[in-house]
Amino acid sequence: MYQLSPNIELLFKEAGEPDERVRAAAAAGFDAVEMWFSTDKDLDALGKALADTGVQLTSLLAGPRMGYTYPGTDLAPFHEGLDTAVTHAHQLGCPRVVLASGLGFPGMNRQRNHQVIIDMFGEAVERHRGSGVEFVLEPVNSRVDHPGALTDRTEDAVAVARAIGDDSFGILYDFYHSIAQGEDPATELANAAGTVKYVQLADAPGRGEPGSGSVDWTAQLATLRASGYDGPIGLEYFPTVPSEQSVQRIKAIAAEA
Repeated sequence: MYQLSPNIELLFKEAGEPDERVRAAAAAGFDAVEMWFSTDKDLDALGKALADTGVQLTSLLAGPRMGYTYPGTDLAPFHEGLDTAVTHAHQLGCPRVVLASGLGFPGMNRQRNHQVIIDMFGEAVERHRGSGVEFVLEPVNSRVDHPGALTDRTEDAVAVARAIGDDSFGILYDFYHSIAQGEDPATELANAAGTVKYVQLADAPGRGEPGSGSVDWTAQLATLRASGYDGPIGLEYFPTVPSEQSVQRIKAIAAEA
């Protein structure tokens, strides 16, 4: 059975502040949650809620997400944002930080841009070696949600991870982004073997809860299991019904996966 990790930016919002969303997720039977940025939250209250409930925070984001590579070439904002994210991950007991590629640097072709982020992420790995926090690069679709994203294909993120070649660095495979980009999950997961360190999902089209779109989640979670991934799955979707209702379908499918 996969560990499901609701995203508290999107789910259990009815409960109120982020710490109360953690408590609501725990009351609904979850032992893990994920979130986006840590810099806009009361970390003491959030940490207490995690400790009180025994809920694991599975991921948080490093900022800035998309803007640090455009229009300039100053990498300081990336490293400063990552330093902060790692500090907060330690404070909250979170084992991984999610990275973005940004939009790329102007005046450079795709290959050169990829080499720049390989060097940038490689430096980040060295700066935080021994931290106990792993980094996952998230490819995001450019067809619907993130026009201009540099790593908009799973193969791009896999190539970056393999070039870095460190156990503390991998990719986040998001079914929604992959499908929205026109990819076949079975093909991408097979080609990404050994690099997938975190997974998220939302239905497609629409990015709603499982069952709101056209994805066969029984088949997709079977594909994920066959790929060898057995870590947590982040539920990063925009619910179209109340949170507790929206999770029922994927909870039932994940229990059998």
